[in-house]
Amino acid sequence: MAQNFELETLNMRLKDPELASLDLHQRIQRALRGLILDAALGPGMKLPASRALAKSLAVSRDTVESAYVQLQRDGFIQRREGSGSYVCENIGAQLRGAARQRRRVQEQPQAVRQPGSGLSRRGRGIFDQGGVADQQAVRAFATGLPETRNFALATWERLQRQVLKDYRGNVLLHGDPQGAEPLRKAIAAYLNLERGAKVRPEQILVLSSTRQALFLCAQLLADAGQPILMENPGYFGARKAFEAAELLINPIDVDEQGIRSDLLQADRSGARCVYVTPSHQYPTGVTLSLERRLELIRWAAEHDKWIIEDDYDSEFHYQGLPTACVQGLDPYQRTLYVGTFSKTLYPGLRMGYMALPEELLPVFSAARSIMDGHTPQVLQLTLARFMEEGHYNAHVRAMRKLYAERRQAMLEAIERHLSGIVRALPPPGGLQIPCLLEPGWSEALTQQRAARVGIQLPGLSRLYAGEHQQQGWLLGYAALSSHEIDTAMARLAQALNTP
Repeated sequence: MAQNFELETLNMRLKDPELASLDLHQRIQRALRGLILDAALGPGMKLPASRALAKSLAVSRDTVESAYVQLQRDGFIQRREGSGSYVCENIGAQLRGAARQRRRVQEQPQAVRQPGSGLSRRGRGIFDQGGVADQQAVRAFATGLPETRNFALATWERLQRQVLKDYRGNVLLHGDPQGAEPLRKAIAAYLNLERGAKVRPEQILVLSSTRQALFLCAQLLADAGQPILMENPGYFGARKAFEAAELLINPIDVDEQGIRSDLLQADRSGARCVYVTPSHQYPTGVTLSLERRLELIRWAAEHDKWIIEDDYDSEFHYQGLPTACVQGLDPYQRTLYVGTFSKTLYPGLRMGYMALPEELLPVFSAARSIMDGHTPQVLQLTLARFMEEGHYNAHVRAMRKLYAERRQAMLEAIERHLSGIVRALPPPGGLQIPCLLEPGWSEALTQQRAARVGIQLPGLSRLYAGEHQQQGWLLGYAALSSHEIDTAMARLAQALNTP
């Protein structure tokens, strides 16, 4: 062994749990690199010959040789023919002891290492406001989760294989930032037929999600510090997207007919756009009346405003026919229509879209190309065929019937188990039911008791702006069977009645 080389120190480093998943030669290489960075192996120190080190570690010589070769490539050691392997002299003081410096920083008082320090003003604001937690597993009463166990996965896989066979290597390349043409055609055809839209494929922008669409709107339609109008109560994810862009939320109250157009007319904030969920207002579920829709369109045209129409779950309407979307009624092209497949198909697909006024399409496409380039082509082309062959419409029809049954099961379970605690306000459609707490019950208390039995109750109050906040819950039912709904409701009732 070379003088001053501590085999015991190397052996201790090799036992580091962080190295356990690596191949043996990688573990040796990382361990030696760490000793060099910690200055435990100083500049110019001679390392053991590969044969000698292999014998000491009870490994093959090739394993040690592979580790030495990588260390040499990375510039940590020099290998001199006929002399041996040495720690590089020119690593530099700024690199030697870097790990030791990191430990010193970590050992300093916690106040020095506060999360979010060193961020931009916008970054600090995003951190302070917190993120939006998505449900990653099917749990009782999670909102916005569709049924995925009944999805036609075999059909989807067959279509994906066809796409890979037909397009071959082309789908492995970068795609059009605006979206694959077959999918844009399928989306446009669907919107025109099923939602009463008036849109051409050239106006469709395929995105990864509704939130990406809202983030683009926030970045492109208003400057930091400017106001944006939003329904009150309103969608939490939209508010987060707007706040992340440093916009000022100006709430507009909602009544039984949707957003109040009289308050829009009275607004003097200077806001250039309004965010609405007209088909099923989030979270109340009310439908924006036709009269209000026309008033909204006239207001936008007369005052040069933009309407951001989030049509997130309009397919699931259970009482009569769904009302035509605002975009299809708007002859002035002031409406940006936002749709998603996360609610109609499955959340993991991560695909949404916008139907844009023609004048906005170039700038939104350019901004999207900067943000993340494009949505994976394989998924886009598979979805296009899923829609072209009628599977999408068939799936939506089947889910509409299933969700109507589960909605009824939820209402019956609330009445059976929670009478006197909450009052359900069943909307005409959607995937969740708002419930108002009866006098004597607080939202925080019910959430605390529900958490004891593993139930997370989405509260209503956080969706309100201002002092008037309704106390209650927003209960999702789409992803639960009737039996699962009743079982979870009984468990919830028992938890709420147990001090």
